[in-house]
Amino acid sequence: MDKVFQPVFYLFLIILLFKLSQFAYRVLRERKYRKELAQLGMPYIDRMDGRQFEFYLQALFQQLGYNIQVTPSSGDFGADLVMKGKEKIVIQAKRYSAKNRVSLSAVQEVYAAKAYYKANQAWVVTNSYFTKQAKELAAACDVTLLDRADLQKFINEVNPVFKAREIFENITPEPRKCPKCGQDLVVRDGNGTRFFGCSSFPSCHHTEKINKEKM
Repeated sequence: MDKVFQPVFYLFLIILLFKLSQFAYRVLRERKYRKELAQLGMPYIDRMDGRQFEFYLQALFQQLGYNIQVTPSSGDFGADLVMKGKEKIVIQAKRYSAKNRVSLSAVQEVYAAKAYYKANQAWVVTNSYFTKQAKELAAACDVTLLDRADLQKFINEVNPVFKAREIFENITPEPRKCPKCGQDLVVRDGNGTRFFGCSSFPSCHHTEKINKEKM
């Protein structure tokens, strides 16, 4: 019996190992694909300014079927975007550098905006991360926080037809004034990068990076 059983057992073991290896390969390939898809847009999101980031989120939610109201830059009552669909969602967008975390003031502001706009949900979305205090307050106030990892996952789920690069290259950053002479800063291209340059150049040589954070 042993001589009959052993070949069958080894054959079963080989088939099982083959199936497991196929499953592991599919899982790893799926994870790699999702990671590559998410990372493809994040470098451009990191280079956006606050206005461009708001337009990017607006495009994401439009693809999900929401009607979007972009609030004015001043007097927005704590919300950058108001999304109207099956539910009304107010969003505060925080385009930060990865080293700077979003504080609890963002949670306080969007929570107030939820009441003002009579929304069902309040979100704070960032390409960075949140402080411990912000997380604790959000949990107490029922405010949804999307940090860098959550944003990547959300982008994967939406699978947008547009690219972050398109938003970055085609949406004009928020207007700024030159801190040296008071003239308008305009977007310029040089050495493969885009930056703000003073409109009074060459009398003023002031420049700024486009991805200055929206605080």
